[in-house]
Amino acid sequence: MSVAGVIIDDQDRALLIQRRDNGHWEPPGGVVEAGETIPDALAREVLEETGLKIATPAALTGVYKNMTGLIVSLVFRCEAIDGQATTGAETKALRWVTRDEVNALADEAYAVRVTDAMNDTCPPAVRAHDGVKLI
Repeated sequence: MSVAGVIIDDQDRALLIQRRDNGHWEPPGGVVEAGETIPDALAREVLEETGLKIATPAALTGVYKNMTGLIVSLVFRCEAIDGQATTGAETKALRWVTRDEVNALADEAYAVRVTDAMNDTCPPAVRAHDGVKLI
């Protein structure tokens, strides 16, 4: 299981990271470690990859299953409460993006997570993908 946090700023932009390992743009996140709660994993992953602390609790905005990799990811809409957005060991670059920009930068399977989180009036989405495209 993995978690991802979509941090939204006061201009309704989302923070994306560019991963060092594959160069892909996506929201910050990663695997929930054994013995770790979901909120703790979310806070840890966002801090590690962006330098930002988030408010808790964060709102669940979607559940996504990678049908190829058999990974379920829980995605949350987050608010940054402390820290400075910065790159790190896992993060090559950071960018604040609009809804249109996220679709141009990220693979469909990751862009939809961000746009679902930006649409905070809907119930959590439940979607499946093959690692790149929605199914």
